Amino acid sequence: MEAPRQLRSAASEQEDITIAHRDYEGENVVAIDFGAGVEATVDILGDTAIVVAGDRQFEFDVPPEATEITTNDGILLIKE
Repeated sequence: MEAPRQLRSAASEQEDITIAHRDYEGENVVAIDFGAGVEATVDILGDTAIVVAGDRQFEFDVPPEATEITTNDGILLIKE
């Protein structure tokens, strides 16, 4: 699973946003870090995820393969 296009675009434009892909015992995880000291929160409204990270807001369609979208220590996690 890839990170949503809106987050990939933001990461390419802003050096403080990083995206990592991890595989934990059959569970794929995309982790998006919005930078040091930036806390991210996520709300899911229907098929749309709204992420607020510091003073920035991102909206994207929930990937169909995503089983969970959460935050942990300010990092957005999209699990498959």
